Amino acid sequence: MKIHEVIDGKYIKDYIVELVFDDLKKGQVDVKRYLGKGVFKPLLDKNMFKQFWVDAKLGTITWVTGADIAPETLYKDMLAGKK
Repeated sequence: MKIHEVIDGKYIKDYIVELVFDDLKKGQVDVKRYLGKGVFKPLLDKNMFKQFWVDAKLGTITWVTGADIAPETLYKDMLAGKK
């Protein structure tokens, strides 16, 4: 199974991001369930959460805390329509 990478992303609201993958599929994902522990804990602060970027080397979104979410997880959530 090919792992699709994130090529673009933007903040929508709350903990929802809109992502575009390398196959050009686009959708929204609510990532709140991944937040709250370890390097993800500071991201409960929405101002910090909003400061994510797409890391081309990792193929996913990442934050200054060192947190990132595997692109295959984000892709699966997007396809499942989990917002």
